[in-house]
Amino acid sequence: MFVLGYFLQGIAVVLNVVLYMYLLIVIARAVLSWVNPDPWNPLVRFLYLTTEPVFERVRRPLPLNAGGIDFTPFVIMLAIIFLQNFLVNSLARVSHELLK
Repeated sequence: MFVLGYFLQGIAVVLNVVLYMYLLIVIARAVLSWVNPDPWNPLVRFLYLTTEPVFERVRRPLPLNAGGIDFTPFVIMLAIIFLQNFLVNSLARVSHELLK
């Protein structure tokens, strides 16, 4: 069972890194919303292309716009932190139990 344990441990580590990187992308997108960036800048386009599908899925059922402030990035950041604490730690715990 040690192979499955190491496999789950690897998935937990990779998932944690991916979630952390996406958290940084969401933060960068939120900071960019405070200024008027050039929409043709490749970095700005990348940030919008990677975040807009998730933002749209959250905005559709939950209109989180109050007083001109969009709370969608905040909700997504909370969801990412929840996934890091619940899913990643659960996978790491299961892999640790299999490696005993």
